[in-house]
Amino acid sequence: MTAGRVEPRWIIAFCVAVVGTFVGWYGPLQILLAKQADVFSPAGKEDVLAVVALLGAAVSMVANPVWGALSDRTTSRFGRRIPWVVGGTAGGVVGLLVLAAAESTGMMIFGWCLVQLALNAPFAALSAAIPDQVPIARRGTAGGYFGLAQTIGVVAGTGLAVAGGSVVGGYLACALFVLLSAVPYMLLRKDIVITRESLPSWNWLAFLRGFWISPRTHPNFAWAWLTRFLLNLGNAIALLYLLFYLKDAVGVADPDGGVLILTVLYSITLLISVMIGGSWSDRLGRRKVFVLWAGVIMSAASLVMAGWPTWLGAVVAAIVLGFGFGAYTSVDFALLTQVLPQAQDRARDLGVLNIANSLPQVLAPVIAAPIVRHLGGYPTLYVTSALVGLAGAILVFRIRSVH
Repeated sequence: MTAGRVEPRWIIAFCVAVVGTFVGWYGPLQILLAKQADVFSPAGKEDVLAVVALLGAAVSMVANPVWGALSDRTTSRFGRRIPWVVGGTAGGVVGLLVLAAAESTGMMIFGWCLVQLALNAPFAALSAAIPDQVPIARRGTAGGYFGLAQTIGVVAGTGLAVAGGSVVGGYLACALFVLLSAVPYMLLRKDIVITRESLPSWNWLAFLRGFWISPRTHPNFAWAWLTRFLLNLGNAIALLYLLFYLKDAVGVADPDGGVLILTVLYSITLLISVMIGGSWSDRLGRRKVFVLWAGVIMSAASLVMAGWPTWLGAVVAAIVLGFGFGAYTSVDFALLTQVLPQAQDRARDLGVLNIANSLPQVLAPVIAAPIVRHLGGYPTLYVTSALVGLAGAILVFRIRSVH
């Protein structure tokens, strides 16, 4: 099915569902997991948070492409994406409730892995809905809305985590929001319906082979993957210990409130650049130059964190990072939809590309924990973040099929 005109009500329902998914992820990631780690192991909180984040991201890395591939083959009368949005959202709520009840690091790990497993189903399905429904010429703008919704989700998740008044209250507030967020998209029922007859016969070997997309056969896809991986790795390294950075390096009296303030400032500038960047990229028909300059700006923000460990420095870095990451988010998704090998496997292939989002979450704790504890502390951490992100921005010019 060729993507046609996009109705405003579909955009609204889509964005609300994306917001809910990111509330479920970033309420815990920004505030709640770090606070639980501090409660369960005050002396080893960095290591506990690193293990929890690593295992959850490992689950995410596998879950996203698998859910995407299964949604490509779903023949439900409700469509091939909606069942995964609804089911994954319900599972994510259960995971958040497990985290709320956790009384040990083991239960914390189980709950976070369940959240990652479940919420990757709606994320995979919603990511594929853009190339399903939106023409190529409008995908920069659609990517802007996608980035906008993600940003609102990060802010809302952080706000709900703080407003909950406690770790348990924060998780319950996030869980309720996630549950309600899928309802408009479900009720709209605008989705592609496919039949069993239109699908090739099931073959486990072919299914598994489909997750390997040869860099030699599809070099533009491979370079797009590597670019996204490096930019997200730089970002993940920078953000993993933000709460601890404010508490231990900057000396902020209320680090929870500090994270919320920085998130709001970051989000305001991101919202500006995400909409301007996407529509501007559509008008020019160019993507790569936006990715380059976005990466440069993001690296500059990390260097500010490395060399100016004060509250004012953190504020400046948040504002700069928002501009950079907003421009990158809107243009990146549009670029990626233009390097997909086959339309019928969009969700699977986007899931493979989304490994470049989740794998950095696995590697960031492995890289960040020893740096913070033994190899120079936060200045070294943020310089590393800047260099990794800059390398990803430069490599975008290896992609030949997109301007």
